[in-house]
Amino acid sequence: MTTKISESQERNWAVLIHLSALAGFIIPFGNILAPLIIWLLKKEGAPFIDDQGKEAVNFQISMTIYAIISAILIVIIIGFVLLIAIGLLEIIFIIIAAVNASNGVKYRYPLSIRFIK
Repeated sequence: MTTKISESQERNWAVLIHLSALAGFIIPFGNILAPLIIWLLKKEGAPFIDDQGKEAVNFQISMTIYAIISAILIVIIIGFVLLIAIGLLEIIFIIIAAVNASNGVKYRYPLSIRFIK
């Protein structure tokens, strides 16, 4: 049974989905799991949460792939620079996405591969 939630609650949940990705800096793969769990639990009957949840999960999967590639490239030194850049970009884009979600704006992450449509 799904109950309709208010627009402000949808925005709050969308903000939480974006910010929950920061868990990845503490828990391995928390950047994917936290937004995924919240999105799956709250997406029914909430189109804004559904949209932003997909966006957040796609971005986090993409960033994880980029981080793995960068880790492999550590062998030729450039990986260190790429890992730092990926970490900074991830934090910056998460904050931008959360601010946009709090304003009710559908945010599209740059550099994101659309795995979930």
